Amino acid sequence: MLHRLLCSWLLCVPAAAAQETADVVIYGGTSAGVVAAVQVQRMGQTACLIEPGQHLGGLTSGGLGATDIGNKQAIGGLAREFYHRIWQHYQAPAAWTFQRADEYRSERQAAGEATMWTFEPHVAERIFEAMVREAGVRVVLGQRLDLHHGVVKQGTRIAEIRMECGASYRAACFIDATYEGDLLAGAGVTFHVGREANSVYGETLNGVQTARAVHHQLHEGVDPYVIPGDPASGLLPGVLPDPPGPDGTGDHRVQAYCFRMCNTDVPENRLPFEKPDGYDPLRYELLLRNFEAGETRAPWHPTPMPNRKTDTNNNYGFSTDNINMNYQWATGDYAVREQIFAEHLQYQQGLLWTLANHPRVPEAVRQEFRRWGNCRDEFPEHQGWSHQLYVREARRMVADCVMTQHHCQGTQVAEDPVGMAAYGMDSHHTQRYVDAQGHARNEGDVQVGGFAPYPIAYRALVPRAGECTNLLVPVCLSASHIAYGSIRMEPVFMVLGQSAATAACHAIDQQVAVQEIDLPHLRQRLLADGQVLSSSGDRLPGKVE
Repeated sequence: MLHRLLCSWLLCVPAAAAQETADVVIYGGTSAGVVAAVQVQRMGQTACLIEPGQHLGGLTSGGLGATDIGNKQAIGGLAREFYHRIWQHYQAPAAWTFQRADEYRSERQAAGEATMWTFEPHVAERIFEAMVREAGVRVVLGQRLDLHHGVVKQGTRIAEIRMECGASYRAACFIDATYEGDLLAGAGVTFHVGREANSVYGETLNGVQTARAVHHQLHEGVDPYVIPGDPASGLLPGVLPDPPGPDGTGDHRVQAYCFRMCNTDVPENRLPFEKPDGYDPLRYELLLRNFEAGETRAPWHPTPMPNRKTDTNNNYGFSTDNINMNYQWATGDYAVREQIFAEHLQYQQGLLWTLANHPRVPEAVRQEFRRWGNCRDEFPEHQGWSHQLYVREARRMVADCVMTQHHCQGTQVAEDPVGMAAYGMDSHHTQRYVDAQGHARNEGDVQVGGFAPYPIAYRALVPRAGECTNLLVPVCLSASHIAYGSIRMEPVFMVLGQSAATAACHAIDQQVAVQEIDLPHLRQRLLADGQVLSSSGDRLPGKVE
């Protein structure tokens, strides 16, 4: 076994840099990646965690402080330790700067819990940094995988991965913990982007969903044309010209992305919403027409966080979700993603300014948005805007086991569990189109719950043996679009990150492919480390945020 590496923080190194080696290399500093790296070190092996950006924690530290849980009892291991550390942080009076602890209430918190499920972004990032530092993880920031020649294989094994800047890393096992699945794609692993037809896996909630799209919907009668009633004038920005397709058919579309926002109404910590450069008023004409058609609600969902902050998400028919604008993200190169990131940021900044200032927005809504702003003390390098786009889904691996609606609803049960999921099947809208009546409509929203927590198969975390034998994938795992909508929650990613790391260490110790490890032995270790692999079967409401 390699010598234990001390924790280090590196930026991108020159092209002539020497090759580095670890037992397990984890690409992607998401919450899953952090937990995976910590688990490898705790098992006595060496982990190198490579994050393309400059921050650890992905969405958990990028604004998603209102943890999507479903059933807290399904979360164990290092994930639960993380939420316990959050709780410990807020036990200190010094943690409360803009309100007292007894003034804060959260519906996610039960009396007597020693875990906390709502938090400020910077707190989450500090805790992730502490966890990797204590474990002795080697952390490399600011290095991106070479998307063209970055994965070097010998047979079915990844021998090394190479970064754009010339650095390279060798390991016995690799973990792809990115939201995009760049490493798995580079390794030649089969993946899918978009919605499968219902017929592919015998589902009912996959593919195009116009009939079910009743939530977060535009009002009836909203005209989609630049000149109302005149198709020859062209469509408003963000509206597709083509029909959505028959219900249940597959397509290339993925659910919309947005930025989770951390907002505050504390004057001394508030940055007012500003009009962005390049503001296009036509981009928000559909929003204004939706108000004029009868919408009266403020189109966002701010969930209270400590210190009079929020985790603010999409809500209603025209909101922070930038529908139709993310289709190229999953397989796009870095330039494409940077363009999409910038467009999403400009869209959301312009949306907030419009809601706070435009005279065609109802006065009550304008007043509501004018009293809020971004937080001065969160994401200060970006004027309070997160560095992390909410990539709700991108690539999804296709392995020997594909998690589907049947697993979610319990008609099919994984026999090789490595964690539990407990959230309703949840897809945000995937497209905005013109219906048969000539009006703008949203399509793709699905919210179906009411089922018990269910196990996630180990075989859904490993590629087919003929494709790659030393790679594990805890984030872009093998799941259909609608099943992924249930699995894709940050605490579940942490759970799967720990399980993937444990399996990687077992594969190294047993000198076998990741597909051939001793599953009873894996189960024994997961349980010993506090993972939850079975459920009491209590039925849960399909709570969807």
